[in-house]
Amino acid sequence: MLLVGLGLFAICALGALIAATGVVAMAFPGRPEPWAVHLLRRAAAAAVWAAVAVYSLGLSGVLLSEHEFGNGADSIPAPACRDGFDAETRQGLSHHRSSYLPLRFDCVRDDSTVYSSEAGYVWMNWATASLALAALLLVIGTGYATELRARKTAAVS
Repeated sequence: MLLVGLGLFAICALGALIAATGVVAMAFPGRPEPWAVHLLRRAAAAAVWAAVAVYSLGLSGVLLSEHEFGNGADSIPAPACRDGFDAETRQGLSHHRSSYLPLRFDCVRDDSTVYSSEAGYVWMNWATASLALAALLLVIGTGYATELRARKTAAVS
């Protein structure tokens, strides 16, 4: 499952790169008309691909942490909750909680206090949400630009 997440990340990153190239291509002569609509569509596609790429990268991290838990000797408590933390932080570690939406892998102590195994999930969640929102706004902008062009064409006729 981990390889699926990393493969998805690679494919989406490549898709985002191709879509971003399409956005940059709109600056050169010979661009398709109506160019504003094409630009908004290409930018929305780039934002969607980038959002899925960032999410799948975080998903791979959560899946890896879940896979390491209970898989072999010295795997309980989860290695993601132990590795890289000092003894004081790990003291009283009882279990972990993971989530795929939003991405997180939290470590829980006996006294119910929680610490995150990876601070990177915060920026991945915010980047995914921001890119998805940007894509939504670009799609709405595409519809608006299409409607505006249709109204101008009808007014001229």
